[in-house]
Amino acid sequence: MEIIARARMIRISPRKVRLVGDLIKKKNVNDASGMLTYMPQKASDILKKLLDSAVANAKQRKYVDIDNLFVKNVIVDGGPMMKRFLPRAMGRATKVRKRMSHITMILDEA
Repeated sequence: MEIIARARMIRISPRKVRLVGDLIKKKNVNDASGMLTYMPQKASDILKKLLDSAVANAKQRKYVDIDNLFVKNVIVDGGPMMKRFLPRAMGRATKVRKRMSHITMILDEA
């Protein structure tokens, strides 16, 4: 039985989250949580909170064994971009795109 947790409008680039998310795919929930705790990236804190939320969602279901859960998939999609302008030399301006992410974490039983 799949358990899903979502985090939307997270103010970090999807590319940065995918790098960390790919490391915890196919891992046991306890192993993934331990890995995310000691990673220095900002995305690891976000994914740790999302993993804890997914485990809490699993506890609400009756027939799910928490010890057998593993991270089936981490899907990171791009969200809306905040568009800003940065002044440059000779009266020009450069567009700055501040990206957001929509993250979906899917847990399953082994």
